[in-house]
Amino acid sequence: MAAFAKQALDKHSQNENWTVVMPRRGKKRIHSRRHNTPEAEQQPWVPTELESDPEREAKLIQKMEFCIKKVESSRFYQNFLEQVENPEILDSFQRVLSFELKMPMVIYGIGSIESYETPRFQLSLAILMKRKFDWIGDMEVFDPIISATESQVLESLGCSVLSVNEQGRRRATKPTLFYMPHCEAGLYNNLLQVNWELELLNHIVLFGNSFEMYEFFSEIKNSIAVESTRHILAARKFADEYVIKTASDDYFAAFHDSSWHFFSPALDTELLLVKN
Repeated sequence: MAAFAKQALDKHSQNENWTVVMPRRGKKRIHSRRHNTPEAEQQPWVPTELESDPEREAKLIQKMEFCIKKVESSRFYQNFLEQVENPEILDSFQRVLSFELKMPMVIYGIGSIESYETPRFQLSLAILMKRKFDWIGDMEVFDPIISATESQVLESLGCSVLSVNEQGRRRATKPTLFYMPHCEAGLYNNLLQVNWELELLNHIVLFGNSFEMYEFFSEIKNSIAVESTRHILAARKFADEYVIKTASDDYFAAFHDSSWHFFSPALDTELLLVKN
């Protein structure tokens, strides 16, 4: 728990407001898909590094291929698949999907896959999920620190890099899997706040920091700003949470204190504690 507390505090203090870089001319443009974030929340973004480096691209692709194979052959991944394929969790996914055949995966806050192994492990798991489960649709990625080189590699791996910083405020008008390992509390809070309606919350599957842990640490004064966890704590009463088992030290940094979250409020009165 101490490790999670330190990480939550560090993330909150360092990343509470994502830096937005305004568009400038460059030879390569980052692909953008249409999305349904409120107009006021859309902040145009392009990498500060406008040119992709082919040599770095080739090296990074090799690193990602190595990580994907390592994760795929690990006991951690086998445990992960067993958990997802557990009837109780599969039923939760099916409930969110309803009559839809697929749900897109939106990946926020993945970090620098070129600089660090932990983001590479996190992205590898997302890619393996996409390959394994036919009900996962398009993969969209955003982090303000992504470089042009990383963007090209992400595209080659089947991801779309957003050209807009949504600040986590994507409205789930259809079933959506939000993959947000170890993001700051404010980003989860933004996602819940913009979706604080019965129908929208029922469309969300969230992979990210344990909300149960946030509730635990909320009892420690000044540990995390109240506003950054307001919706997180309120959502606990109608959220089903399933903790991810890391299985080995290799994957602890990437996935410790991570959980699946499914939201199923049935009455408007369950949302009254938090007003937008």
